[in-house]
Amino acid sequence: MTTGVRQQRRAAPCALPGTRWTRLAGPLTVAAIVAGVGYRLWLLLHDTPPTNSDEATMGLAALHIAQGRQFPVWFYGQEYMGPLEAYLAAPVFALAGPSVLGLRLPTLALYALFVLLAWRLTLRLTGDRWFALLVVALLALGSDRIVKNQLIAGGGYPEMNPAGMALALLAYDLAAGRPGRRLPRWAAWGFLAGLMAWVDPLVLPYVAATGAVLLGFRWGELRGPAGALLGLAAALGAAPLLGHSLLTGRNPLAAVLAAGGGDQSAGWADRLHGALVLGPPLGMGFCSPSHCATWQLWWAAALPVLLAAAGVTAWRTLRTLGAEPAAPGGPPAAARSGAARSAFGAGSNRPAGLGLGGTDAPGERRRCDADGDPRVGAAIRLALVLGGVATLAVYAVSSAAGRTPVESSRYLSCLLISLPALLWPLWTAARGAGWGAGAGRDVSGSAGSGRRAGVLRVAAVGVLAATAGTAVVATAGAIGTAPAAQAAEARHTALVAALRERGVRHVYAGYWTCNRLTFASAEDVVCAVIDDDLSPGHDRYLPYRRAVRQAAAPAWVAPVGSPLATRLDDRTRAEPGRLTPVTIDGWRIYLPHP
Repeated sequence: MTTGVRQQRRAAPCALPGTRWTRLAGPLTVAAIVAGVGYRLWLLLHDTPPTNSDEATMGLAALHIAQGRQFPVWFYGQEYMGPLEAYLAAPVFALAGPSVLGLRLPTLALYALFVLLAWRLTLRLTGDRWFALLVVALLALGSDRIVKNQLIAGGGYPEMNPAGMALALLAYDLAAGRPGRRLPRWAAWGFLAGLMAWVDPLVLPYVAATGAVLLGFRWGELRGPAGALLGLAAALGAAPLLGHSLLTGRNPLAAVLAAGGGDQSAGWADRLHGALVLGPPLGMGFCSPSHCATWQLWWAAALPVLLAAAGVTAWRTLRTLGAEPAAPGGPPAAARSGAARSAFGAGSNRPAGLGLGGTDAPGERRRCDADGDPRVGAAIRLALVLGGVATLAVYAVSSAAGRTPVESSRYLSCLLISLPALLWPLWTAARGAGWGAGAGRDVSGSAGSGRRAGVLRVAAVGVLAATAGTAVVATAGAIGTAPAAQAAEARHTALVAALRERGVRHVYAGYWTCNRLTFASAEDVVCAVIDDDLSPGHDRYLPYRRAVRQAAAPAWVAPVGSPLATRLDDRTRAEPGRLTPVTIDGWRIYLPHP
């Protein structure tokens, strides 16, 4: 075996492919990224996923920003979750006017950024182009829940995953001592961490975990200008949050905890079932639209095993390759001490190259990360695992996991950030390297291990195939929702047109109708929220309620067959001549009597 110093300096091997077959990894990765973006663009052009009143609220904020009328610190109607998506969409609205498509174009760009960052991080951590292709291909797929999280501009979800990936990638580069632009990297990490504290705290477990890696590997550097710059950048990113708290004396964390409902009524059995059984397959894209078939719940059993395997292998790598952190710009300490291993484990008989057959032509290997440190890669993988565990734990203690487990599975969308770490043990086992790959152990050479290795390899291939197959089925289910979503959007467009034709400018409607109606009409029709008992509801933008109250004769709008429509029909019969009902393809408009 010809290892030598050059191989030992690498965090993970990277091949410059020597055959036509191995050259396919790059083009296939590009094709997967294009397919993922194209699939989501096709959904957007077919009004899928369907919009809702919360997304319309974000659209109204973007409209107000584009017009210079408002510059909100928080999502309208609450005191947490910064409306970053509104600020991203405001330039689009200024150029092309308000629309759902214009609101979602920035979220589509955020998805593309997420996949690119996931690809780059996977290469950093493993050096394996084929594994990076697998990660990208899985992220290109998208169940109903996944595309809702990624495309609907309802607050927080589209930007969390790219931010989490960027934080992990920056943490890797900084902890590994990669030379050049170190201060800008420190500033970027700090700014993103502060920004996410303002936008949505759901990603904070990954901020904390990757931050711990930086503290562990770069404590000395953080005690100097780098630490000061990171702190200033974090304060800048969180400036809206900090400024609002200082001016009002209100604690946004209290609002977040109240929204999470940790102290509300939900039994622990229901919470754990929602968080550990329904949540993972729904939140990570393995379920049909709005429900999970029994066979799709297998991922709930697989996830804890994968978390444990990924955590153990990463920890063993850290223990095996323990050494002093490398100096900035210098070679890794593990390499200097001769302790660095390839991603397939030191002493393994398996070639280090990444050709599909496991071999590379002589002289065709190159380093894909010149400053890599295998300990840093293991630390980042461990951070991704711990971030996922913390995300599950926080979700489990919230009442949402027990009360609304299907819709609330969106709170687990950050688990996709952990995908490269979760699947790496499976991938190495499927390629015959065993669970101990990357931990500095030879798992294939001992007597009597061949049969166990064969069983492990078959099991790993089976789990990877099941993962891809289940995600494909869930993606097909999401595609199947497009016709219904288009039809619903057409009915809503007809409703807006009918109100305009009748000169209706002020209406009362339910929460899930109101702001959507106002946004779709570009505020030509202003709506105030009422509950099913006709009492005032939750208006996220209070000027609309005041405008409707001041109107001489507002109309009422409700979906056909809804409790609100039934109540208004009863009122119409009880008070004849007061309201004139009109039916418009799925909607009831109650016009004031002239």
